[in-house]
Amino acid sequence: MSPPPDPLHTRGPALRGLYAVTPDRHADFARLSQAVSAVLRGGARLVQYRDKSGDAQRRQDEARALKALCEQHGALLIINDDVALAASSSAHGVHLGQGDMPLAQARAILGDTAIIGITCHDRLDLALTAQAAGADYVAFGAVHPSPTKPDAVRAPLMLFAQAREVLSIPVCAIGGLDADNAAAVIEAGADMVAVVSGVFAQPDPEAQASRLAAMFEV
Repeated sequence: MSPPPDPLHTRGPALRGLYAVTPDRHADFARLSQAVSAVLRGGARLVQYRDKSGDAQRRQDEARALKALCEQHGALLIINDDVALAASSSAHGVHLGQGDMPLAQARAILGDTAIIGITCHDRLDLALTAQAAGADYVAFGAVHPSPTKPDAVRAPLMLFAQAREVLSIPVCAIGGLDADNAAAVIEAGADMVAVVSGVFAQPDPEAQASRLAAMFEV
């Protein structure tokens, strides 16, 4: 078993591979935990906890449980949008959208070792601004139509190649990605692929995670 990751030493090059994003809502945390365990066994390097419900105590309890689970597998837990939850659960970091808390404010709350990712949609200029502000990674998408965010703008493969030329921080691809279509965006330059239904909605999440993780080993 891998030792728990030290966020101070996982920023940068270690931000690579399968980035599993939990579904927005779930009725049974035990089932979600089993699914997260499966994708971690399959090789996920990061897990993003994404829950938009208003039950703060439940979300904190679940985030703490998922962090412990991630650390058992040498992986990182990132919280979607909620800086306060990231702080209270001692998660490894937070992912912020363009309309969320400013990066500088999140950094002041979470500290220098926290991993902070920024959604940049289909815009390289937003990624350059995020990098200059101290983001640890940026995310472009949706690469393909996504059931999670059906109205999201589309990010072309060309964008990932362009990003690799001008960015020094890791780049994540998101949106409609699965084991059957992720290879193209990885080849184009993505360091990470964020996947929701491509693992969690599948009959065998571990097998799908393993297929995706293997794409980063070549």
